[in-house]
Amino acid sequence: MEINVKEARNRLSSLLDRVEEGAEVILLRRGKEVARLVPPSGKGRRLPSLRDFRLSIKLQGSPLSETVIQDRQEERY
Repeated sequence: MEINVKEARNRLSSLLDRVEEGAEVILLRRGKEVARLVPPSGKGRRLPSLRDFRLSIKLQGSPLSETVIQDRQEERY
């Protein structure tokens, strides 16, 4: 689809919808191509799940808060 820049400004939202569906939009200025709107080349890379990472961590020993409380009590006496 080809469209001039002035009209594209007024219809940007609908043009983006068309591009999202897979169409290519060519922007023209005075009849000459100046830009293209194309869909992204891929789905993109998703980050791994933090939930899975958190479940993979194995805790050892007592909680830090208990250790700090115990050390403070031992220091006082």
